[in-house]
Amino acid sequence: MLVSDIQLGEIMTICIMAVALGLDAFSLGIGIGMKGIRLLDILKISVIIGVFHILMPLMGIFMGQYVSLLLGNVATAAGGCLLIILGAHMVYSSVRGEEAVSFDHRTIVGLTVFALSVSIDSFSVGVSLGMFSTDIALTVLVFGFFGGLLSILGLLLGRHVSGWIGEYGEAFGGLILLAFGIKFLL
Repeated sequence: MLVSDIQLGEIMTICIMAVALGLDAFSLGIGIGMKGIRLLDILKISVIIGVFHILMPLMGIFMGQYVSLLLGNVATAAGGCLLIILGAHMVYSSVRGEEAVSFDHRTIVGLTVFALSVSIDSFSVGVSLGMFSTDIALTVLVFGFFGGLLSILGLLLGRHVSGWIGEYGEAFGGLILLAFGIKFLL
């Protein structure tokens, strides 16, 4: 047998955690995709999210050796607040119509804020993983793969669904962001 039972269990655990972390990117991708998004932007956003899903847990793993469990809760709360702000802004922009400037995923700042908001929980998990011995390269690469893949799927699904919802897509997407932000804070 090439892989021992312990190694197989570790790989399965990492994959399950990666999917769970990637589901945020999937769900939030639906919200952004509902605003209407080009295929090139979907690819760009997904690559950036994948990179953030590598960097954030990597930083967390290295910091996990030095920090307490409290930091994980602070990072999750910060991510929740960020999602609430983004969601509220999207709902506000939708209600105001053309007058309000909407969250723009095509700008560097907008893309960075979005990627950071969906990957901040990966930092928290990285802090926890840093307290245990884990294969760092395997962990962060799997996290990045699933973060990018699930964001592609969410953005494509949101893009497809946006035709059904029409002009209310941005408000609905903002409500999704608000719900996840509140979930992180509770």
